[in-house]
Amino acid sequence: MQKNKFITKSWLEISKKAIYSNIDSFRKVLNKKTRIAAVIKANAYGHDLKTIVGVIKDKIDLFAVDSIYEAIAVKSVAPDKKVIVLGYTLLKDIQLAIEYDISFVCYNSQTIKKIISLNYKKVAKIHIKIETGTNRQGLEINEAISFAKKINKYKNRIKIQGIYTHFANIEDTLDPSFAMLQLKKFERAVSQFEKKIGKLDYYHCAASSAIILYPATHFNLVRLGISLYGMWPSKEVKIVNSRSNKSLDLHPVLTWKSVVAQIKYIEKGDTVSYGRTWTASRKTKIAVIPVGYFDGFDRKLSNNGRVLINGSYAPVIGRIAMNMFMVDISEIKNVNVEDEVVIIGKQKGKLITADEIADKIGTINYEVVCRINPLLPRIVV
Repeated sequence: MQKNKFITKSWLEISKKAIYSNIDSFRKVLNKKTRIAAVIKANAYGHDLKTIVGVIKDKIDLFAVDSIYEAIAVKSVAPDKKVIVLGYTLLKDIQLAIEYDISFVCYNSQTIKKIISLNYKKVAKIHIKIETGTNRQGLEINEAISFAKKINKYKNRIKIQGIYTHFANIEDTLDPSFAMLQLKKFERAVSQFEKKIGKLDYYHCAASSAIILYPATHFNLVRLGISLYGMWPSKEVKIVNSRSNKSLDLHPVLTWKSVVAQIKYIEKGDTVSYGRTWTASRKTKIAVIPVGYFDGFDRKLSNNGRVLINGSYAPVIGRIAMNMFMVDISEIKNVNVEDEVVIIGKQKGKLITADEIADKIGTINYEVVCRINPLLPRIVV
């Protein structure tokens, strides 16, 4: 019997070996001059922002986040690392960005006016988002050039550090035509910026899928997100990678564990949990697991999910509650209270992945890991 040594009902283990291996794999497919920005928004895709920064700060070049508050958290662990805020920065937070030497995306005149109005000697560092077809943040190429020319009047206050874009459907390996159209637009933006504005420090458009599929998207900076954590952006990308001469070997970084809280028998005809949605067809041995949808174990896994106990799969029975769920352990031998339960990860050669859970609840692996409760302890192993 393996006892829980962390004095908590549920926890995540973060593999330093796995994340180092993933970074090294990507280094091998990148030009030596291409920098890696580790994307650690959404609590490092559920892996815990400060934990991940502490583990990889000496292995990567920059960090990319969604908000100024995430960026400040990065700086608290790695004060000398460059950080780019890719999401919108509120006008009230611009001074914080400048104070902490944090780069941020800029695409409106209000942001520029706010920077100029601040009585601040430090230079604001910005990245301009180029709209190439995703139609989220950003400016069309001609707008961006005009915008940059206005900004250049304030070179003593604002530095245009880089331009970037984001692909809408680059994971669609069957028809890459739209992605290639976006790439051509961005290449044109790079060319025009260098002619009319001058050479910038960074040009970036590639997230995990583009890094894996299309070397032409790498430029001098890439944004490594989901695959940093050992997960594939899509099944199609994984298939194409497996057929490549330079195939990447990714290793999941996260293992989610809990313990058996109680073991009991119920009789044939007895029901389990709220709504009585599961009925025993025989005398059944069940285990109570002290994890629920509050922790991020999706309620749609009711009567649908499974966990690993003693190297065997135990199906979820009944509805998942806020803080616990039940599994059928009738076919698993020698289960004891506080035996280890694996929710995501490996145990004795068996595996449950974020992709498996995503398929069962109708979403993507990104959402599965991002929604794991940030209050659960993350332990580096």
